[in-house]
Amino acid sequence: MNLPVDAHRLRADIEANAAFGRVEYDDPAKHGRTNPTGSEANRAARDRLVERMEAAGLDVAVDAVGNVLGTWVPDSADPTAAPAVSGSHLDSVPEGGIFDGPLGTYAALEAVRALQEAEVEPSRPVGVVSFTEEEGGTFGDGLLGSAVATGVTDAEDALALENDAGETLGEALDRIGYRGDDAIDPADWAAFYELHVEQDTVLEAADADAGVVTTITGITHCEVRIEGEANHAGATAMGDRTDALAAASEFVLDVEAAANAVVDELSASAVGTVGSLSVSPNATNVVPGRVEAGVDVRDVEAESMETIVAAAREALARLERERGVETAFERPFNVAPTPMSDRLRKAAHAAAADAGRTAIDLHSGAAHDAMRVARVTDASLLFAPSRDGISHNPREWTDWEDCAAATEVLAGAVARAAVDGE
Repeated sequence: MNLPVDAHRLRADIEANAAFGRVEYDDPAKHGRTNPTGSEANRAARDRLVERMEAAGLDVAVDAVGNVLGTWVPDSADPTAAPAVSGSHLDSVPEGGIFDGPLGTYAALEAVRALQEAEVEPSRPVGVVSFTEEEGGTFGDGLLGSAVATGVTDAEDALALENDAGETLGEALDRIGYRGDDAIDPADWAAFYELHVEQDTVLEAADADAGVVTTITGITHCEVRIEGEANHAGATAMGDRTDALAAASEFVLDVEAAANAVVDELSASAVGTVGSLSVSPNATNVVPGRVEAGVDVRDVEAESMETIVAAAREALARLERERGVETAFERPFNVAPTPMSDRLRKAAHAAAADAGRTAIDLHSGAAHDAMRVARVTDASLLFAPSRDGISHNPREWTDWEDCAAATEVLAGAVARAAVDGE
């Protein structure tokens, strides 16, 4: 089933969305936006999406945490049948790219419009969803809206989360008018597809139009504290120091070494990163007394993730023995690797073949809402190529032709789920 999409309309939608929270640069190669959940830019992006959904004949619902779902119920469809849904998110990291999230959201809407214009007669409703706070960093660690929708996180707990200004998510959504009272439950969906930019170079290297994800990486965030003793940098002899930062530097290298060992011995896709350090008192003339570190561990194999986490714990135990520091370790965020639906993956490959597009299998090294939805129904993640693999950066770029090509694959896959139940 080949469903041509309107590439110009898709581009216009993405470019219009990019204006909300736009960051201006002198470099024409940069296209950045800052669109955190609850901001005025976020309100404007949501308002425009709702307008575009309604213009396409979709009925719009908004749930308690601001997830937005537009549903098209054509005359051919059984309105009580489980819908086929696709979508992504609209929020961004600070100075993020214009494609991360909005491509999947507006590609989902374009897929519906392609079905309408080709006069396809779905047997079930077709939905377009935009999840709240996928990126995290403003309220929580990410995937928040899909976590609430799929029952991983209680709505009231999510609404009580605070941003850096002390405003709760509930207050922010009330302020921008997107704290709804509709029910959005992915467990009621027949299928879910999410299209996203790859954020890597596999598709670019293979010269492929689309990627069909086999497994979405698991992700663990660990919080580490190393306590030494702050003291005068000039008057404290080297042998009398308990330097928390020197100990932390060994910890960083130990995590890197553990990840490299796992790559060599267990799983080539494993990664381990110490991505943040907070040093106290953080003065040039003071021996550091305390360091807080943030650790990120990911892989498509749970065993390799656990191996790296165990090595991090052992590194801290060694530092206590050898350097006399005190340490603490917490693991507040942990999502297991998530395989995608074989049924929907096969349908996506068939859709690519029908459209004359090339699609290859690959895994995702980043977390996406599809991994939450996969807990409760069949879900599939598709990728569009990313130039040089750059993302979460104003240099993020996916050629407009590549956006349209991947959207054609998405449209065909959604049509199969909506018409044939594939």
